Amino acid sequence: MALRIMVYIGLLYQDLIKRGDVLAEGRLPPILPIVLYNGKQRWTSVTDVADLIPVVPGLVEQFKSHLKYLLIDENAYSDAELASLTNLVAAVFRFEQADSPATMEGLISLLIDWLADRPDLRRMFSLWIRATLMRKPKYGILLPKIDDLQEIKVMLADRLEQWVLAYIAEGELKGEMLSLQRLLSKRFGAIPAVT
Repeated sequence: MALRIMVYIGLLYQDLIKRGDVLAEGRLPPILPIVLYNGKQRWTSVTDVADLIPVVPGLVEQFKSHLKYLLIDENAYSDAELASLTNLVAAVFRFEQADSPATMEGLISLLIDWLADRPDLRRMFSLWIRATLMRKPKYGILLPKIDDLQEIKVMLADRLEQWVLAYIAEGELKGEMLSLQRLLSKRFGAIPAVT
C-alpha cells in the first residue's frame, strides 16, 4: 500500500502540472494520503515506503525515498470509542460493525439528526446503507431502491420483528435437532458423521 500511495501521489502531481493547477511559483499543493481500512484482520503493512527498502550504507541512505500515509483502521476502535465521536466516519465504522438490525436502526436515527440540513449527504448515506444491508446475508434483506434515511429506518423497524421471530424459530429448530440426536444416540449408539 505504501508504494501504491506513492504512485498515486506521483500521478496526481503529474496531472496537476499538466492541467496547470499548481500553486504560486509552480509549487505543488500538500497532500495528506489517508487509508481507511475495514478488513477483518488487523493492518500489518508498513505505512512508510522507506520501510520497504533495506538500510543502505553510506551516502545513499539519506536519499532513500520516504512517503507516509495516515492509516485509519476501523478495527482499532471499540464501539464505545466510536460512539463518543460525533462524526460521519465514526458512524460509517459503527454501521459496518453493527451486529443487529436494532443497532443499525439507532445509527440511522443519529444520521437523520446529524444530516437534517444536508439532503445530498442523506441521499448518499441512504444508498450506501441500502447496499450494505443487502450485502449482509445473515439478514436476508432485499430493499427496494430507497434514497431517504427515514424510509430505510421505517423498513428496518418493520423487518426487525420478522428477524427476531426468525432467530427464535431457528433456535427452536436447532434445539429440537439436538434433542432428537441425543435420543437417537441413547437408543442406537453414536451417530456417524454425514459426509
